[in-house]
Amino acid sequence: MNNERVAAKKKYGQNFLKDENVLRKIVEAMPKSDNKIVEIGPGLGDLTKFLVKVKSVEAFEVDTDLCKRLNITFKDEIATKRLHINCGDVLEAWQSTLVDEPYDLVANLPYYIATNIILKALADPMCKSLLVMVQLEVAQKFAAESGDKVFSGLSVITQSVGTASIVIEVPPTAFDPMPKIDSAVMLIQKHSDRADKAFEDMLRVAFAQPRKTLLKNLSSHYDKQKLSEIFEEMDLSLTIRPHQLHTADYHQLYKKI
Repeated sequence: MNNERVAAKKKYGQNFLKDENVLRKIVEAMPKSDNKIVEIGPGLGDLTKFLVKVKSVEAFEVDTDLCKRLNITFKDEIATKRLHINCGDVLEAWQSTLVDEPYDLVANLPYYIATNIILKALADPMCKSLLVMVQLEVAQKFAAESGDKVFSGLSVITQSVGTASIVIEVPPTAFDPMPKIDSAVMLIQKHSDRADKAFEDMLRVAFAQPRKTLLKNLSSHYDKQKLSEIFEEMDLSLTIRPHQLHTADYHQLYKKI
């Protein structure tokens, strides 16, 4: 392995995960399946070296300098087809699916793009699970339950497709360079794919101003009188706030609207 220090590039939001205990816990938390592993942002290969021991990995790296380094570091695994590295922007490569077979996403995601990648994976029919390192507050939003202050549209989308849990919280000291915030490894196991765009558009309206009532938020886009009638049918208080509903309530509300 090439141990020469590499400077992280701010434009790619690079924070290299160096804590071997955390890396091992990620591997231990992986769902037991026959699916291929997809890794986004392998960086220096700190997680990759553990993943290729488990099964074959399809990796996507945007940094051309790191791509060259990875190709040298993992030349044997590449030769034996345990690893394939795609150099380029994963979002440009991602059409309706990222790879043409069932896969589990395992990755330390750059913070600036993490939410976008998770939502793409939730919509991808070939993605069966996500085990990803993200900002702690982002993980909390995806894994939140109804009634939690951080319960949001992201929570509803996640609960609509599967179950989410925080596997481990990770301090800044686990990374080089150290980020200014805490991180977390989150597991989402899917049973279906994301709902239609119109439902998610309604969620954006519903949670636009979380401290206001749900009725007030929705009234900015939908007829208030009709909404009041629907709330009465569903036995919802007119002063209920967005985080107080359950995911099933939002689906029922959407159908009625």
